[in-house]
Amino acid sequence: MYGEVMKNIIIYNKDKKSKLESQILKGDDYSVQIKLPDEIKNAESLNPDLIILDNPDQVNEDILVRNKICAPLLIVSDKVLDNIMIRAEAYDYILNPIDNSELMVRVANLLKFKELKDQIRMVSTTDELTGLYNRSCLHQRLEEELARAKRYKQPLSAILMDIDFFKVVNDIYGYDWGDVLLKQITEILKRRARKEDVLTRYGDEEFILVLPNTTEENARVFAERIRKDIEEMEFIPEGEEEKHPITISGGIASYPFLIESEENANTIIRYAEHALYAAKNRGKNRIILFSQMNIEI
Repeated sequence: MYGEVMKNIIIYNKDKKSKLESQILKGDDYSVQIKLPDEIKNAESLNPDLIILDNPDQVNEDILVRNKICAPLLIVSDKVLDNIMIRAEAYDYILNPIDNSELMVRVANLLKFKELKDQIRMVSTTDELTGLYNRSCLHQRLEEELARAKRYKQPLSAILMDIDFFKVVNDIYGYDWGDVLLKQITEILKRRARKEDVLTRYGDEEFILVLPNTTEENARVFAERIRKDIEEMEFIPEGEEEKHPITISGGIASYPFLIESEENANTIIRYAEHALYAAKNRGKNRIILFSQMNIEI
């Protein structure tokens, strides 16, 4: 209906049977699952585009109060549910008996709301050129990962990378080829990054890779692989016969910190920046650990 991606609809019914399933399947490309009402607490893991509560008055109405609904919600009921607090970003209500045309209009409207909200979220958290997280999103994600590292007593590392002589590329070949280079490096980073890692475009030519449950030494090995990948990459601007040499410098900071510090996202970024500046000052095309830098200074 809205693009080629099939919409994921979950119907919650106490008998795991719902006549709504056949009605909705008459519409466009929908994937429909039927679950028991108590399973709604696990709905987020199913990544729904729409949740339908089929006759919630037949089950415990506290479902609507206890659980923060993770997708637009459509309530289908035989009676009006009075004074029920519904914890959902968007919801609609329809009484039985259902007119199928009205049902499909309400389904389509809620799915469209979800699609638009996802687009807004993507614009606000994603860098337009590379498709990576943007700087404004990084602090929230890094604080989340740092909180998790503290809770489970796990290490956390961040690699801040900067393209060496990026301004030279822009000056010689133009900004369009600078964008091509950024996209090529992004693809290298995506190939190396794990599913749980947080990959961000931090500045014009800077990237941050947050590595959950990763020690400083393992982060160094990881960063060295990326550095070598980029050193060996084929960047050949139009009109050139040979590749233009590209390198990066990187700084790594890791939690737990070796010195007494405020344990927040700003601290780990600041430490990574200090290590990156050291890498730049020592000849570029190298990875420096913040802990090493402190020992040497």
